[in-house]
Amino acid sequence: MAEYILNNGEIQIKVDSHGAELRAVTDVKTGKDYMWNADPTFWGRVSPVLFPVVGSYKDGESRYQGQTYKMSQHGFARDSEFEFLSKTENSISFILKSNDETLKVYPYDFEFIVTYTLEDNRVIVSNLVKNTGNEDMYFYVGGHPAFNCPIEENLEFSDFYVEYEKNETIIQPLPDGTSRVIIDGENKYALSRQLFDYDVIMKDKPASKSIALKSDKSDRAVTVEFPESDCIAVWSPTGDDNATFVCLEPWTSVPTYADDEDFAIENKKHAIKLSANECYDYKYTIKID
Repeated sequence: MAEYILNNGEIQIKVDSHGAELRAVTDVKTGKDYMWNADPTFWGRVSPVLFPVVGSYKDGESRYQGQTYKMSQHGFARDSEFEFLSKTENSISFILKSNDETLKVYPYDFEFIVTYTLEDNRVIVSNLVKNTGNEDMYFYVGGHPAFNCPIEENLEFSDFYVEYEKNETIIQPLPDGTSRVIIDGENKYALSRQLFDYDVIMKDKPASKSIALKSDKSDRAVTVEFPESDCIAVWSPTGDDNATFVCLEPWTSVPTYADDEDFAIENKKHAIKLSANECYDYKYTIKID
């Protein structure tokens, strides 16, 4: 486990080789860090990389060629030690390769390269999957970055709102079989603890290609741009104002539990299918203002 720093004079980032996790995004001029501090009381992570699943399989299990595989929520990448791969003036890369441990829970040979590139006030996050096996592989990829909320210390959580690039309709299913409307043909909603009483707020196939955390009382904002995502999620713990963060989560598609009717990996309709010796590069961008 080692921490690496990259600085382009405008922003500075810290990345941990454990999970190839982005741990800080700091405005160099002001010293302001926009990322959550990983307080384990509420959530001990900052920006975990989700691979090879987003969410959880039903009963934590999947099946392939007659064998059952058990995998924890959001996959193993976030809890794996990545190997440092390379560093340039503006970018840094880490690699995780399939091994005896990953093959116990996931039946494919792969290389997974996570790269962070600085461009002005943006961090471009690349998740490159290489199928190094001889058969098709199936997977999901996602980001889970947690941003300070409030961004300004003298403001409250409820002073902020989530703003989508375009108008969206989000209807959230509830445990009792009913549903509630988050927004209906609108592009933003105010934050509150009660908003997350039923966990994550998810939008499948959004019209938007970006989402932002903003306040009318501050010029500071965070924007996540996700041109290649079929799903965007927003999450924060419910009920406790001391959990001062909001996650803006770009995913390749809706999570694994949307495919629960079939345990077979190759029948997961929302998974990415990658042929032998092919690559898939999933990117999103974090912009701070």
